[in-house]
Amino acid sequence: MRTRAPALIGRGSELEEIVQALQRARNSAGTAIFLIGEPGIGKTRLAAEAVGRALDEGMVVLRGRGSTTGPAVPFRALTEALLSLARTGDGGLVRGLGPYRSVLGRLIPDWADEGESAGDSSLVVLAEATLRLAALAGAGRGCLFVLDDLPDADVETLAVVEYLVGNVLAQPVVVLVTVRTEPSPALDLAHSAARGGDAILLPLRSLDLPGVRQVVASGLGTTEDRVPDAVAERLFADSAGNPLMVEELLHSVVSAGELVDTRDGWRFTGQSRAGVPTTLVHAITQRAERLGSRGLRLLSIAAVLGRRFPLSVLQEVSDLDDHQLFGHLQSAVAAQLLAPDERGDDWYAFRHPLTAEALLTRLSPADRVALSARAADAVTALNPDLPGELCNLVASLRLAAGEKWAAAALYREAGRRALAGGAPGSAIAVLEQAVTLLGDGARTDPDHAEEYQDLQELLLFSLAEAGQFDQAVEVAGSLRPVDTRRDYARAIRLHVRLAWAAQVAGRWSEGFEQVAAARALLPPDAGEEHSVAIDAVDAYLSMSGPAADRLHRSEELGRRAFAGAERIGAPATACQALYAVGFVVRERDMAESDECFQRMLDIAAEHRLTSWRNYALVGLGGNAWLSEADPTGLETAREEALRTGGISLAHNAEAVLCLHLVLCGQFGAASERLRACYAESSRIRLFAVTRYVQMVLVVLAGHRADRAALRAALDDFHRDGGGESREAPLARGLGQVFCSLLEEDRDGARAELAALADEQARQQSTFQLAGPHGLKLLLDVLAGQAGWVEHRQVTAGPAARMRWNRQFTELAEAVLHGRDGARAEAAAAMARAARAAEPFATARVLGLRLAAEAAVEDGWGEPAEWLREAENHFHRAEVIPVASACRSLLRRTGAPVRQRRTGSERVPEKLRALGVTLREFEVFELLPLRLGNRALAARLHISPRTVEKHVAALLAKTSIRDRAALVEYAVRFGADEGWQQAR
Repeated sequence: MRTRAPALIGRGSELEEIVQALQRARNSAGTAIFLIGEPGIGKTRLAAEAVGRALDEGMVVLRGRGSTTGPAVPFRALTEALLSLARTGDGGLVRGLGPYRSVLGRLIPDWADEGESAGDSSLVVLAEATLRLAALAGAGRGCLFVLDDLPDADVETLAVVEYLVGNVLAQPVVVLVTVRTEPSPALDLAHSAARGGDAILLPLRSLDLPGVRQVVASGLGTTEDRVPDAVAERLFADSAGNPLMVEELLHSVVSAGELVDTRDGWRFTGQSRAGVPTTLVHAITQRAERLGSRGLRLLSIAAVLGRRFPLSVLQEVSDLDDHQLFGHLQSAVAAQLLAPDERGDDWYAFRHPLTAEALLTRLSPADRVALSARAADAVTALNPDLPGELCNLVASLRLAAGEKWAAAALYREAGRRALAGGAPGSAIAVLEQAVTLLGDGARTDPDHAEEYQDLQELLLFSLAEAGQFDQAVEVAGSLRPVDTRRDYARAIRLHVRLAWAAQVAGRWSEGFEQVAAARALLPPDAGEEHSVAIDAVDAYLSMSGPAADRLHRSEELGRRAFAGAERIGAPATACQALYAVGFVVRERDMAESDECFQRMLDIAAEHRLTSWRNYALVGLGGNAWLSEADPTGLETAREEALRTGGISLAHNAEAVLCLHLVLCGQFGAASERLRACYAESSRIRLFAVTRYVQMVLVVLAGHRADRAALRAALDDFHRDGGGESREAPLARGLGQVFCSLLEEDRDGARAELAALADEQARQQSTFQLAGPHGLKLLLDVLAGQAGWVEHRQVTAGPAARMRWNRQFTELAEAVLHGRDGARAEAAAAMARAARAAEPFATARVLGLRLAAEAAVEDGWGEPAEWLREAENHFHRAEVIPVASACRSLLRRTGAPVRQRRTGSERVPEKLRALGVTLREFEVFELLPLRLGNRALAARLHISPRTVEKHVAALLAKTSIRDRAALVEYAVRFGADEGWQQAR
């Protein structure tokens, strides 16, 4: 007799909400929905109805359920959901994922490159990869992504769900999550997402009496008027309107003969009962008892194993042969207690968690202990290595069997595996559970004190990897005091881990304190493994620390760590050390830096260290770009990072390539790629990349001579902490200084560069293109404030030989030779400068303009030719101050000057209608700078009297009473009309 209602009852409004979301998803407007309710309320049933509607509409459906065997298994529900797509073998889908395919190797092993790590380990990148997969699968038809029953989900899964919920809006995806009403992180996430407007919350309420009557009628296959009132009222009272309880109780009364189908309709003969939980337990127990004692025992064993269970273990514990086992299984399926599980032929599952929970309540404590112990032994015998979630399962079984130390050891192993797999959150969860179950007394237990110490140390390591410095310190304080004379190695290991936790958290001072404590414990005869570990973490802390000589110290520590890592055979540490050394020695010796990165590449290739191999390629590519403005190596490194799933590193390379485009004058392409890189890095929260892109946006505005855009970009850069970052010198030198030069404000540019040079002299910088190694020398030479001595000092370092800097040092040399009357040497230096500047479109012609002024004064070179080229470039780019300066200098050479007065199209229509000329508009454009007539004249290379005349004409034509009001009008006009103020 079927007693499960085939129709969905009492969920019309919720289903309509979901159907509308499905329709929106087919138009690439995603939605996140949380179904909230108590167990049995119908969350899974409603989700199943949504799946059916989605499939009817031709949508793709991904469905996964939370882990139900012991502690949370990282990414259990996500893996189950995505594996269905992996099984389809859709090559187009895989190709469309690009670099994110390798990232998803953490969830879908078939997609991980053989012998290589599964791409970027960032949870954010993994979440983005999951979202992209769902969006690609649903392209043009929509995708329903169901995650069912997440009350005990691991923190990593919840982090991915949080990201999906927050970013699904513009995707063809509906994320549907079912969550119980019991307090849990999943429930907290649901409420938080709803409050933030990222998700729809659909609480499922208990059915009322008419709803229960509908469920009964549907389950019996009859009409509502044929359902006896006593049955509806009794089931409503006993179930409290919970649909699953209604169905379970209905099946019980029908099976017991208390509700009989007669010729006159259904007749109820049963008596009223009280106590909903007891009733449900009794109903389920009655159905189980009808399977016989062996069938009931089989179900009890299954309940001990969890909601899902493998038949091999069930058979091992029950001692049933194949025929008996499958006979009882078929009876349990017919009784609606069990069902085949989606995981495969060897797996079955209870139809609902309440069924397993009800069966457990009938077991005596002694029976449960005995069955748990036998089940743990069976799982271990069949799977000695306890792969995957079986380790968690056996841990929970040992705990239920009262074997708390055996359980703790398994939890420790599960935590170790989670940590090694890049899931420190899950590691922390199981390790904290182990520490809690052992209790405070375990610390002083003479038989297990060492095990407990190891367990807490692993917890400390997990907290350190997650950057939870305060919690790590708390755990360290609870550890048994270490006799540093007898066991200094353990104490050092703890301090190093705490230092790493501080480094991950960005808490440099605490990190240095831990390093100092670790070094203080090193005896003279300590093994090298300890000093190498200290040096490795200290090198990274020093590189990011506040010390003025941070780079020197980082190099010293890195070299020492590398040498030690080589001796003790620690290849990953050797790569880490080489990367630090290669990075900091660039300013001193580029060839040596290349050697470091090449050696790092060789080690990474030998030991299959994919991530460090990518870093080595980025280091080599970056050196080639700095040396010769050759982006080929960086492009190769980016592509390789994308291929192997190194998403964050690929975005780092892309940001540098965007800077290359800006310096080469390819502003359109740079702007487009910067927008894409900024959006992508912001969305997946790669904050370091985002800050670098913000710096490049400052440089872009500066090279376009767009002062208004420069100010806006600087505001964004400083708002997000860029002013104190390592990128700040580049924003100033390549952005602000360059903009000042294009405004013909050379004094302002020199002042900014002088301040920048002073700061870099006090504190070392790893960025060499900001100006002190090239542009500052040229400007100082032009101002008569530097000569051959300063030239030799600057050009002695490798930074001056980097191609961007080299164009300016060669120009400075040409000016000095010309000043000395050595015309041939000056011409040769100009030729070298031209070759160096060839890739840099804007900087090259700006250099011609600057050198031409000195050539006119000292009588060397071909200044008229240089000025004509520069004037033509800057006129076309609408950089009026430099174009005007070039025309003025051309007049001084006696060369004919092309008239540019026909450019009235530059004058906005509103001003042109008032009769404002191009020359008057050039003055009007500069008024927001609030400069006096003399300063304005210097910018435009006209006389102060001419400026005064143009200002007077502007006052008359605009009918504005005074100059101050005219300035404010110019500011407002520029903002309203969108033209670039204050060039």
